[in-house]
Amino acid sequence: MPLFFSAATHIGVRRESNEDSYCARPDLGLFAVADGVGGYEAGEVASRAATEAIEQAIAETQGWTEDTTWPFEYQAALGLDGNRLNWALHLANVRLRTEIESARGRQGMATTIAAALFEGDANGVREPIRGATIGHVGDSRVYRWRAGQLDRLTRDHSWVEEQVHAGALTEYEARRHPRRNLLTRALTGGAEPQAEFGWAPLAAGDALLLCSDGLFGVLSDAQIAGILVQDESHATHAASSDTICDALVHAANLGGGPDNITAILVRL
Repeated sequence: MPLFFSAATHIGVRRESNEDSYCARPDLGLFAVADGVGGYEAGEVASRAATEAIEQAIAETQGWTEDTTWPFEYQAALGLDGNRLNWALHLANVRLRTEIESARGRQGMATTIAAALFEGDANGVREPIRGATIGHVGDSRVYRWRAGQLDRLTRDHSWVEEQVHAGALTEYEARRHPRRNLLTRALTGGAEPQAEFGWAPLAAGDALLLCSDGLFGVLSDAQIAGILVQDESHATHAASSDTICDALVHAANLGGGPDNITAILVRL
């Protein structure tokens, strides 16, 4: 069951720089999207530093097992890949601290992270693929697309998300609220990140969509699903992935493109 993936990132129509970054390493089973904050250059540095650190950590822990001597206390509840992602986010946070201290003007920079890690061993992704471990902090998202149904697998760490769950805002209102960019958690280079981890069961034909808020802040889940379903008729998963990523970015820009937009689609 091979992985087919595509990724697209765009500055949007109102920004002067792209502070999003992403990592796509099918050989490691790793896919991640980061959305930096902190203004011109600093946000870009934050997101890039985080994705690079996560990629390096996952590469270095490839082939590790529960019996490996871990550099921190192994948390059985997270599972093997949950612990690998937890360690990777720790190192990403340390990397951010180093970047903040290395140059003036970087105080206050931070980044979100949404990552998916497929089961693997020293030889790569393990088959048959049963699912992926999801880890996230901030408001970048992971969705699962299955048989015409789009399900969000992550809960935003943001003020508006808290208001939605409290019943004070609707999803529509949250996408347009003036505080929609106010994060309650992120990688900051300071205290340890309060990330969440989970397991996403997957089957042949499923897909994972990872994206920054430049996509879902403009397009509703229903609109995203409409674009995904329109492209299901493509002959190959590879062609479908390419077309969908381009279509998602294009639709977000047509909707105003107020922010940077990044999307990764991974199909089984």
